[in-house]
Amino acid sequence: MDKIVNTLKPGRIIWPILIGVGVSAYLMFKSFDEDTFSFLSLSWHVLFYILMALLMMAVRDFAYIYRLIVLTDGGITWRQAFNIIMLWEFSSAISPSVVGGTGPAIFFLYKEGINGGKSTAVVLTAIFLDEVFFIISVPIVYFIFGNNIFPPDSVSIDQIIYAFYGGYAIIFIYTLFLTYALFINPHMFKSFISWVFLFPVLTRWRLRARKSANQLIQTSRSIKSKPAAYWIKSFLATILAWTGRYWVVNFMLIAFFANKYSIADHFLIYGRQLSMWIILLVSPTPGGSGVAEFVFSDFLGDFISNSSWYAPLAIFWRMLSYYPYLFIGVIILPIWLRRVFSKSKSD
Repeated sequence: MDKIVNTLKPGRIIWPILIGVGVSAYLMFKSFDEDTFSFLSLSWHVLFYILMALLMMAVRDFAYIYRLIVLTDGGITWRQAFNIIMLWEFSSAISPSVVGGTGPAIFFLYKEGINGGKSTAVVLTAIFLDEVFFIISVPIVYFIFGNNIFPPDSVSIDQIIYAFYGGYAIIFIYTLFLTYALFINPHMFKSFISWVFLFPVLTRWRLRARKSANQLIQTSRSIKSKPAAYWIKSFLATILAWTGRYWVVNFMLIAFFANKYSIADHFLIYGRQLSMWIILLVSPTPGGSGVAEFVFSDFLGDFISNSSWYAPLAIFWRMLSYYPYLFIGVIILPIWLRRVFSKSKSD
């Protein structure tokens, strides 16, 4: 428990900020000219669509909050769900994307009164739904747009394609593993874990691994009995959450480049972001910092007519969709920790 709290120290926000701003500054320096900020203007049109972009982030958060309430069978309030989602996003933002905020998320749910087994079930089910969204969506957009979901003019197109297929393969294998372990044979998974952690180098973590395997068995029992409405509501919320996240970019581009894009362009931008996030999901940096700013310029550059605008737009995108969670987390975390630990002492 202390280890999880230590990983959430507010001071850790400095690293993703430094990495993200550093990469953006480098990209801006490479392409800086007198037109770098010429796309910026202040008008009612710009203000309206920037507010729409922020609304998409609110839609995303609302969808995740609603999904959490569904997954906990109404076991938490809307306020508790809001705190958990904000802290979950904060922990993900300061952790490498490939690691994510799984452990802290279980901790947040547990401290809000959801028992350990059910907390694990909720988090694993949420992760499973997110992965299924990608597994289904990516082939659909590839069928519609083909290789156009990759940046056509990128100098690193080969590396991007390898990273995309590698990332998709990891997500696909992980989803198959979760499906088998959760719905088909969790006991075989427990046996496998017990065998793996017999190796001398791993024995020190054997008890912890067996505990996780037992939690997975409890998770399997819990979710197998869920009605169809449970899955429909939670998966629709998952689709809405990811769509809200992606449409931030669409509305940001409309704000600065009105009437430049057709409806087909907007759907292609959506498809590009799907393939872009496959790479970001396996990023080794906190919250994808640095990688996100680079792939934004690469994947969406052909929708932006001036290359000197790439870096400032990437920064603006991250200001709308990423940095707020760092600062919201810094505000909420100390208040939340005081509340849940004072409650534990009084109990």
